[in-house]
Amino acid sequence: MGLVQEFKEFAVKGNVVDMAVGVIIGAGFGKIVSSLVADVITPPIGLLVGGVDFSGLDWVLRQAVENADPTLAKQAVVIKYGVFLQTVFDFLIVSSAIFAAVKVINRLKRKHDAPPPPPPQLSGEEKLLTEIRDLLKSGAVAGSACAAGNGAARDQA
Repeated sequence: MGLVQEFKEFAVKGNVVDMAVGVIIGAGFGKIVSSLVADVITPPIGLLVGGVDFSGLDWVLRQAVENADPTLAKQAVVIKYGVFLQTVFDFLIVSSAIFAAVKVINRLKRKHDAPPPPPPQLSGEEKLLTEIRDLLKSGAVAGSACAAGNGAARDQA
């Protein structure tokens, strides 16, 4: 089997096509969630916390050294922990939004896929009445009851 034939079989499998569709939809959904976070959720949170922007927080390990000779100039060495904190907060907001969306989808899916409830269990009395009804329908009791009734009538006469 040639390499091209193997690739065709691999690419046409349902799982690969489904995965490709999922990746494309996921990319589009990612943009929607990013916009939701950046444009809808983050502004009110920023208002509540007083407009704090963590991305400006940093720890300077070494100051920048400027010199007229560019070969002697040195850049600053900075740990930008504020950018990291801002990214963590953004992640928490995005993951919360996705969790809420998945929870709603799962709830709707469960309602749609819920099996019908099982029929109620009959009590002992109802089972007995059902058996009597079925026996009467079949005629097994009717014939013997008539015979017994006729015999009783003859005995009285």
